[in-house]
Amino acid sequence: MIGYLGLGSNVGDRRANLQRAIELLAARGVAVLASSSTYDTDPVGEVLDQPDFLNACVRIDTELGPEDLLDACKDVERELGRDLEGGVRHGPRPIDVDLLLLGDEPYRSARLSLPHEQVLRRRFVLVPLLELDLGLATPGGARLADALARLPLDEGVRRAGAPLRVPQRHHGRPERTRP
Repeated sequence: MIGYLGLGSNVGDRRANLQRAIELLAARGVAVLASSSTYDTDPVGEVLDQPDFLNACVRIDTELGPEDLLDACKDVERELGRDLEGGVRHGPRPIDVDLLLLGDEPYRSARLSLPHEQVLRRRFVLVPLLELDLGLATPGGARLADALARLPLDEGVRRAGAPLRVPQRHHGRPERTRP
């Protein structure tokens, strides 16, 4: 199933954190097919007084269902040093791996909403997603390009660098990397 993840970091070597997340995802049954460029972005949410984030989006292919994919994302965050229990919401973090879109159907549970509830409201998500696929839409038909056009320009999103490295795929399966 094709999906899209958002990656973000504002603690430590931000680019290395994003790259390592891609490697760890591959070891958990998540094939990363493509990466957007990286973007320096202003913090948004409840904590604005913190370092800028480095963000990127990746297109994935996985046989994992939504809940198992969420578990894989959280496992990668834990392995890269994110405090999932005691951390400040929207605070500084070494890694954030957000499940944004997965497949052609919406999904809702107590833990997860797909599409992600912020996917149509955040420039730092929309800009890299649209770099991957300018025609991308939610399962309900909302075009991401239209959502971006409606947003104010007050959320800083600046291209910072080239796309992240994507593991080579062999025989249609994700490359195995060591955890």
